[in-house]
Amino acid sequence: MNTSRIGLLLGPLFFILIFQFVSPEGLSHEGVALLAITAWIATWWITEAIPIAATALLPLLLFPLTGVLGIKETSLAYSDPMVLLYMGGFMIAVSIEKWNLHKRIALNIIAFMGTDLNRIILGFMIATAFLSMWISNTATSLMMLPIAIAVVSQLGNQSLDKSLADTTIGRALMLGIAYGASIGGMATVIGTPTNIILVGVVKKSFGVEIGFSQWMMIGLPISVVLLVICWYYLVNIAFDLTLTKQTKGGKEEIDEQLKALGRISKQEKRVLWVFLGVSTAWIGRTFLLQPLIPVLDDTIIALIGVMLLFVLPSGEGKNKKLLDWDVAEKIPWGILILFGGGLTLASGFQVTGLAQWIGEQFILVQNIPFWLFLLFIIAAVNFLTEITSNVATASMLLPILAAVALAMNVHPYGLMVGATFAASCAFMLPVATPPNAVVFGSGYLTIPAMIKAGIWMNVISIIVVLLATLYLLPSVWQLNLGIYPEMLK
Repeated sequence: MNTSRIGLLLGPLFFILIFQFVSPEGLSHEGVALLAITAWIATWWITEAIPIAATALLPLLLFPLTGVLGIKETSLAYSDPMVLLYMGGFMIAVSIEKWNLHKRIALNIIAFMGTDLNRIILGFMIATAFLSMWISNTATSLMMLPIAIAVVSQLGNQSLDKSLADTTIGRALMLGIAYGASIGGMATVIGTPTNIILVGVVKKSFGVEIGFSQWMMIGLPISVVLLVICWYYLVNIAFDLTLTKQTKGGKEEIDEQLKALGRISKQEKRVLWVFLGVSTAWIGRTFLLQPLIPVLDDTIIALIGVMLLFVLPSGEGKNKKLLDWDVAEKIPWGILILFGGGLTLASGFQVTGLAQWIGEQFILVQNIPFWLFLLFIIAAVNFLTEITSNVATASMLLPILAAVALAMNVHPYGLMVGATFAASCAFMLPVATPPNAVVFGSGYLTIPAMIKAGIWMNVISIIVVLLATLYLLPSVWQLNLGIYPEMLK
């Protein structure tokens, strides 16, 4: 019997056992019901008994039946502003992909970096990371893969040893793309689903909004530092590129692909202007736009951008717009449902008192140094997401960490932000993230090769995220990690 079949049976079994036979002191009936529901959902998410988005629909069924929340209150989270923000980001991303603007951006960044092999790999990583800040890391990886394969093939033709190009250059370049996609997504709120889950849980749990620019103040530095370290590690430690550094084959292939794209089209220009306008508004909202329009938030900005894409003509045929519904409906709706399920759980944790009860059970961790407990959380999430969905992991853990922070009397942002960044740092296995799976499919990589290179990147990322959470986060967000603020209690 495989894992999914076992999970399919265990999920409802855990629910029944907890709901019927568990009655902890100090926890309400609704809290016990939510604990049972969480066990069921967590089991199905971890084992992927059914698609994880489908599992995220369980609260709509179980919350009303067990008395946790009514159907109306439960369903509200599935149309939460954070869900709509990500929907808007997805639609802007598919518009960029529709007119091939993402490929032009990527190729120009790579071409700018030069002919040295180390710099070509850096160019691929920068291009992948930049695109992953704004569009799906899966789509970015899929787009970069054929470009990278063509470059490796061209380099192999230039090299005296084609196997060296495949096993060394090919592996370094493929891993550079996968790592760049994961690292780049950490920089913005919409860069990866886990970031927006954190923002949503913070809003649900504490009524505090983390803005786009506020997130970039912490996310972008971490992303840049990790990207530079990752590049240096790949080209100087993980792989020996000294015998293949000087080559012109890579630049020739990039130049050929740029030439094939031709001049930038008017459709690309129009999408680019909308994209730049939305990005600028997101980054400058708090200090430029909100004083003039107080109700303006990141979700409204995203939806304004989407409506412009639906309205502006593409100039290609009569009544053709930059974005049409045939393209828009291809966005990953399952991810949006998954967000809704995660936010519903977070809301239930607060309403039923389960969050407070869990926090009280962690009273003993008050005696543990905060940095040590934070290290444990970051490392646990980092390696857990090698085998589980990082979105599901974040959805399960973030409400719990908010409660644990209360028990420790430390600011919840430390544990929650550290865990969120750690969830994006799974570099070892093909199943860990979609970018890893995409590059593994290229044929250049083996699982032992990925583990050998990725385990050290996992360790490096744990250290970087720990230091950034302890020292950078309090500085740029102006908070004291050692004190739980009264305003959040």
